[in-house]
Amino acid sequence: METTNNKANFNPPEVKLHFLDYWRIIRIRKTVILAVFLLVTITTTVVTFILPKTYASTVRMKVEKDTPDVAGISGERISLGFDPYWIQTEFEKIQSKSIIYPVITNLNLNHRWAEKFKEETDLRTDLTYELMKGKIDVRQARNTALIEIRAMSDDNKEAAEIANAIAEEYRHNRLAIREETATKGLATYTNEYAKQDQLVKEKQKEVDVLKEQLGISDAEVTAGFSFSLMEPETLRALERERIVAQSEYQAINTLYTNLALINATNRANYRKAVVTASPDPVLLELLGRLTLAEQYYGEASETFGAENSEMKRKKRILEEVQRQVDERLDGILEGLKTRTLSCKSRVDSLQAEVNTAKTNDITSAIKRRPYFQAKRDLETLQAARERLQYRIIQERVEKAIPTSGIVEIIDRAEPSFRAVRPNKMLNIALGVIFGLSIGVGLAFFIEYLDTSVKTIDDVERALQAPVLGVIPQNVGSLIDEGPDSPHAEAYRVLRTNILFSQKDPKRNTITVVSGGAGEGKSTTVFNLATIFAQNGQRVLIVDSDLRRPSLHKILKVSNSVGLTNFLLKQNGLEEVIQTTPVPTLDFMPSGKLPSSSMGILSSAQMKELIRDLKRRYDWVFFDSPPIMGVSDASILASEVDMVLQVIQYRRYPQPMTIRAKQMIEKVGGNLLGIVLNNISMASDENYYYYSGYYYDYYSKEGEDEDEGEAKEAGRPKKSAGSAEESKIEIKPKY
Repeated sequence: METTNNKANFNPPEVKLHFLDYWRIIRIRKTVILAVFLLVTITTTVVTFILPKTYASTVRMKVEKDTPDVAGISGERISLGFDPYWIQTEFEKIQSKSIIYPVITNLNLNHRWAEKFKEETDLRTDLTYELMKGKIDVRQARNTALIEIRAMSDDNKEAAEIANAIAEEYRHNRLAIREETATKGLATYTNEYAKQDQLVKEKQKEVDVLKEQLGISDAEVTAGFSFSLMEPETLRALERERIVAQSEYQAINTLYTNLALINATNRANYRKAVVTASPDPVLLELLGRLTLAEQYYGEASETFGAENSEMKRKKRILEEVQRQVDERLDGILEGLKTRTLSCKSRVDSLQAEVNTAKTNDITSAIKRRPYFQAKRDLETLQAARERLQYRIIQERVEKAIPTSGIVEIIDRAEPSFRAVRPNKMLNIALGVIFGLSIGVGLAFFIEYLDTSVKTIDDVERALQAPVLGVIPQNVGSLIDEGPDSPHAEAYRVLRTNILFSQKDPKRNTITVVSGGAGEGKSTTVFNLATIFAQNGQRVLIVDSDLRRPSLHKILKVSNSVGLTNFLLKQNGLEEVIQTTPVPTLDFMPSGKLPSSSMGILSSAQMKELIRDLKRRYDWVFFDSPPIMGVSDASILASEVDMVLQVIQYRRYPQPMTIRAKQMIEKVGGNLLGIVLNNISMASDENYYYYSGYYYDYYSKEGEDEDEGEAKEAGRPKKSAGSAEESKIEIKPKY
């Protein structure tokens, strides 16, 4: 339960790469880096001085597209526009077989290079071409339209000769191709013109025959009409009349229809509508008379009675005027009806005439169509013939114009007296750079493949357990080195961390385990017990590594009687415990392990021994074999109060240390933390602040004290550790 809580409370630090992490790898792997660096640099230097010299000669040319030196017949020079791929295309042409093969032939390179390479027969042209491609470099001069052809050879004169020959051949090739293209183009235009002229003559005869057969006048032909003028004009005139008549008919018909509808529904409204919609002078006069008659009749009705003669006369006048108004209204409506019918008849008549005119126009157009179609074809053929004739004249003029400016040699190649290859300074500089880069890269690759424990962060991240102590390299017995040993401080830090991790003071038994052999667990348990004893606590070291015991060698005592003798009940506890030079530190050797007593550590006698030792001593430390090798370490881890796991720096892969920790937890061991052992303080400054500081501090302090004592006694300074050179005598405690 305690192990689970410790694990739950422990949070591994967040992994962040720092510049110092990379610097640490470089320092640790400096031997690999230096070896690779020297190998690459020396090899590059030797090869550079062995390589034969190569000379280079360059010819510069101004190259343009196929444009004439002066303007053509059109009055303007031809501009083909900007083409970003044109200059690259010319580079490929210069290095093509069509240029290089003639150069090889002209310079007799097949024979010359066969002699150079000591061949019995001339080289094949294709082989010479492949060799020359590697000796030619074509490029564009910076910020110009100039092309530079660079030829290289071990003979400076040959290099200049090849560069000039390539430039001349390219120039000749460009001019020859343009001449050939212009000649072929002119011949094509001339042949096409002859064909076009024959077609024009044949089409002209066809047009003349159709003109005569259809009776087409010259006026129509001159005007360029493809139809007769009479039929369309007649059709247009009739259509205009029909549109006007149709409009008039629609207006009269609408007026008549609306007035007839109003008359049928309301006579008074009809009379008002007629006055507005179709004004009539007679109707207006009758309406005025009707208004007066009504006025007179109204005045008489107020003065006379109904039987009065004057009253009757005015009534007759009123009725007569009313009758005349009604007749006039009816006449107007009837007149509108008559006009409507008349307009309708005219519209129908004009529509019939329009249809007839359309038929005549279509018939005339169809009849004349072959002639005018042939006439248009003739005009098209004549226009094409004229364009061809103009193009022939233009091509002849432009063919005669010189085009020497498309390739102009600006600077001819000259023999160079300074070799361009090998570039000794550049090669050596590149060797230094690549050697260093490859060395550093190889160092990081090796570091990547190395899965062993390298840093505290590696341990805590992989094992999810705290690192309680960091032990430097070359640590011996602290009893031999003395209490002021610079290495002792690392174990004091470990002791302090153990005391802070101790949850219960009654838990005072500790075993130190490791995943594999040689990780320093025996030295760690011995020195850690020594530090506890030097602090005044009663401490016992039990060498429970029954397979390969080593603690008795450190103390230089006999291993004949020890733990196994007690567990087998051959000796008592007082007989197997021995004293050490440290008054408060006792030691129990492992004793001899009979082959028939395997698994003795799991006996009840062992458990009883642990309980007895817990009562007798303040701290009891148990050494153990590797936990991955035998079961003894697992048994000890399950029986003691606390377990420390020792991991040696850069020795075993991380999966092995993880497996060891899992085995401790599986048997119920209480893992306090990890001890990182055998750290190289000189090569890895990350650990300096854990132990290196104390080492430097105590070393300087010891040197000062020794120098002071030597001066006072008038004797030379004593070397470190000389006082402990005498053999230590160990006696049994009881």
